[in-house]
Amino acid sequence: MKMLLIDAGNSRVKWATVEGDMGVQQNVLENMYASALSVAFSKLPPPDRILISNVAGENMAQLLSAACAAWQCPIEFIVAQAKQCGVRNAYENPAQLGSDRWAALIAAWHQERASCLVVNCGTATTMDALSTEGEFLGGLILPGVDMMQRSLAGGAAQLVQAEGAWREFPRNTADATFSGSIQATVGAIRLQFEALAERGNVRCLLSGGAANKVQSHLKLPSVRVDNLVLRGLQIIAQESPS
Repeated sequence: MKMLLIDAGNSRVKWATVEGDMGVQQNVLENMYASALSVAFSKLPPPDRILISNVAGENMAQLLSAACAAWQCPIEFIVAQAKQCGVRNAYENPAQLGSDRWAALIAAWHQERASCLVVNCGTATTMDALSTEGEFLGGLILPGVDMMQRSLAGGAAQLVQAEGAWREFPRNTADATFSGSIQATVGAIRLQFEALAERGNVRCLLSGGAANKVQSHLKLPSVRVDNLVLRGLQIIAQESPS
């Protein structure tokens, strides 16, 4: 069975075609060019099943549906469940959890089978805690590294956004805003890691476009895992046949 897996995030759409357990083709498109999805998808082999995680809003959902309309197969937009693929969801309203976070948690659990902090460093930074029993305990959402810098530049008249570098003690404004954004992110990850570690051994999984900026300053045992959402979608598809 050929599957098309789509991860529509806040900034980019990623997709992969999968046949069996093997990934066949993978690509990415910035959301600002989402109108070109139909052209991009027209080059793909016809899938038998389409699973989508979409956190980019209703307009993106319509664009994705239109781009997939030529194929005669149902489109499944994933929604977080109370329990799925071995992961239990402790959110007060399980369906309110973002589908991307849910798919990433499922992928993390199937990879680690252990307590872990699942961190995605994207437009927003999310930090989600999994217990040793596969229960999603809860998580944090904060602005991503780039968003922090943009918000400072937009909210403070004398702080102009410019490319900065990390410094322990910055001596120019660009370095100060970049380093501050990194330190805020790293500090939040460490605090969540320490809180989860009070329950026992814990691992940290890092993904997302800004993971490289963060990981070198984290000073925690961490593993870089790309495309957790796509991996989670594949697991969901395999464990819930259409």
